[in-house]
Formats: sequence, C-alpha cells, structure tokens
Amino acid sequence: MRSSLPKVLHPLAGRPLLAHVLAAAAPLGSGGTVVVLGHAGERVREQIPADAAVAWQPEPLGTGDAVRYGLAALPAAADALLVVYGDTALVRTATLRTLIDALGAAPAALLTARLDDPRGYGRVLRTPGGAIERLIEERELANDGRDLQEVVGGALAFRAGWLRERLPRLPRHANGEYYLTDLITWASEEGTPATALPAEDAAEALGINDRLQLAEAHRVVYERVRRSLLLDVGVSMPQPETVFVEPGVEVGQDTVLLPHTHLRGRTRVGAACVLGPGTELLDTSLGDRCRVSWSVLEGSSVGDEVQIGPYCHLRRGTRLDDGVKLGNFVEVKNSRVGQGTHAGHFSYIGDADLGRQVNVGAGTVTCNYDGARKHRTVIEDDVFVGSDTLLIAPIRLGSGSRTGAGSVVTRDVKPGQLVVGAPARPVPPRGPSEEEPERSPTDGTAAP
Repeated sequence: MRSSLPKVLHPLAGRPLLAHVLAAAAPLGSGGTVVVLGHAGERVREQIPADAAVAWQPEPLGTGDAVRYGLAALPAAADALLVVYGDTALVRTATLRTLIDALGAAPAALLTARLDDPRGYGRVLRTPGGAIERLIEERELANDGRDLQEVVGGALAFRAGWLRERLPRLPRHANGEYYLTDLITWASEEGTPATALPAEDAAEALGINDRLQLAEAHRVVYERVRRSLLLDVGVSMPQPETVFVEPGVEVGQDTVLLPHTHLRGRTRVGAACVLGPGTELLDTSLGDRCRVSWSVLEGSSVGDEVQIGPYCHLRRGTRLDDGVKLGNFVEVKNSRVGQGTHAGHFSYIGDADLGRQVNVGAGTVTCNYDGARKHRTVIEDDVFVGSDTLLIAPIRLGSGSRTGAGSVVTRDVKPGQLVVGAPARPVPPRGPSEEEPERSPTDGTAAP
C-alpha cells in the first residue's frame, strides 16, 4: 500500500478493510470470532469489536501459522471453522454462509473466482474430472500454468476436527512460511477433495493489495449500496454514479439524492426528503420531508419538514425541531433550535437554546467564547432578533422580546422588552400620545 498505515486499516467506504470482513462474518460466528494479529497489531486491535477475541502471531510465518494461533483461541467443540483473510473486504455474509454449507461431507471448501487477468493470485489446479487437485502460489507456477484463470479466494471453510489434526504437520516452505492452502492438496491426496464455491461476483473472492485495487473496491461498495436503495427501498437518484452512500446508512422511501450527495457514518434519512446537490451528512439523523442543499451536517439531529441551505454547516450537538428553516450561510453548533424558528442569512448560532417561532435576523452572532470558556445563549419563544445583533453570552432573551438592528446585547432581556444600541438598552413602550396620527387615505392629513 506504500503507507505507514497497516493495510487492513485503510478505509473503504467509511470503514477499515478489516471492519468490512468482521461485519460480513459476524452473523455466522455463533462459536466465536478470533482476529489473528501480527504486524502493527496494537494499532489494529483498537479497531476490533469487544466481542471478538484476539490471538497474536509472534512472527509472520504465513497463513497456516496464523490459523494455528487462531484455532487455539476457539472452543474445541466447534464443528466448522471459517477462515477469512483480513483484506477480503468485498465478501458478503450470504456468500460466506453458502461457503460453510458447501462443506457437506468434504473436509474443506474454498471460495474461488475466474479472472481474465489472474496475475498476483494463487491458482486452482483441477483434475481432468473437475475435482480440486491442489492450489499453487503464483511464484511457484511453471510457465505452462500461468494461463490458469481460476484463482484462490480469501475465504475457506474447514471441518474443525480435520483441521486441528493436520495443522501441526504443515511443511515449511523455502520462504519460511506455512501455507494454509497446502491442506487443500492433502484433502485431494486423501481421496476427499475440497469443495470449490465459484463466486458469482468475482470481486468477493479478491484481496485488496494496493491503492489501485482499493479504489476499485470503493466503486464496488458504493455501487452495491446505490443498487439496493434504488431497487429495494425506492430512493431516486437522477445521476446515481455521483452519489456516495456508505454501508449502514438508512434512507427512507421516496427520498431523492441529487448529484454530489455523500451520506456517511451512522446517518439516518427519513422519507420524501430531497438532499443535494453538493450535500454531506455524517452521523446525522434527518426526519421526513426535509430539504437540504449545498450544506454539511455532522453529528446532528433534524426533525420533520426542515429546510437547510444553501451553504449551511450544522456541527456536532445540533438539534433542529420540526419546521425550522436555515437559509444561506448559517452555522449552528451544539445548539437546539425550536419548532418553526427561522434564521435566514449569514448567522452563527453556537452553544445556544432557541425556542419556538424565533426570528434570527441576518448577521446575528451568539458570542459564546470569552477566550477561556464557552457560555450559552438562551432565546425564548417568539423572540425577534434584529439584523447584525451580537449576543454576548451568557445571556437570556425573554419570551416575545426584540432587539434592534445592530444591537450588542450584554445583559438579559425581559419578556416583551425591546432593546437597542451598543451596548443595548431597553426602549420604553410608547404611550398613546406618542403614537403617530392616523393618516387619511385621500388627503394625507390627520383623520378626525
């Protein structure tokens, strides 16, 4: 991979390669799951779920040696054993289940694939009758064997008792390694040849060994997700090749994903939403009938019928209730915005609690940081915040209060009160004599 990062930790559609393998195998691991670690094992261990055991391979002495350590960490009562290489990130649960079922009476079963260009992979050699005779590493192939197109995949199943008996007898090759695939040759020599499961999708059998293959794996994963959303859920994508949805993301029926939309992490999108163009959601939940365009939402919770964008940024800890509208260039961080509240233009709402039906004027800023600590702003229901208002936290604006344009509010505002100026001061309510006279609609004079 030409990288300081261990290969199995390279990200594929939002998850490390190893996480894809573990997710595919997890539904089948009723007898336990063991991850065998060697090179950079401590870094890899941080990404392994707590319910998976870990076995350490002290030296990198090949797949046979790795399985020997892994087998020692499994219950002796296990009948079947599934071995999946850590870079076989495109294999699916259904395929692994079929591989185990394919064991039947055979001692072993392996996933294979036929490739137009098999370079870099071990090959499957069959007898004239079609049975598996042996597996050959590419570097050990004779020239006349390089045209073989059936390759060894990164998943094998074994009868555990048969495997336990033969593992200690594996020979050591010239490079110092023990090959797990030698057991397939032994099965043939014993008259009980292994079963082959040709992959319906050749990509499932293949490992990821360089960044070019990793790039191709991204294409495969995203295409699988798009296809499922289009055919199984009822999501629309006018240009599907421009939409990127990571595995595990949920999208509701009749939602439309426009070009350059990215849905990542633990994101959940409701029904009948329109997302994009140019929109990214990360670890965010979105209700039904929402519209988000040209915006980034991360770690946020959004209610129903919310409009966001263009060019908004919702940062972690944000919650928008139903019917909120955020216009262009609005940033919200670690705040709750109440039902029906509007912030139309160029505003920053940080560490704040906004009530229902609040109007946030253009250029409003909650000044939440004093250079040492963050402070909260509380804006109660039905408040009108005038344009270019600066709210110096900690501060509270009472229900129904108002601020004049350009106000710098440094003290709490009472319910129903109007404040203006810098610093903002209360404006007394006008008395009856101070009101402007009613004008005649015809002559412009004061009405009688």
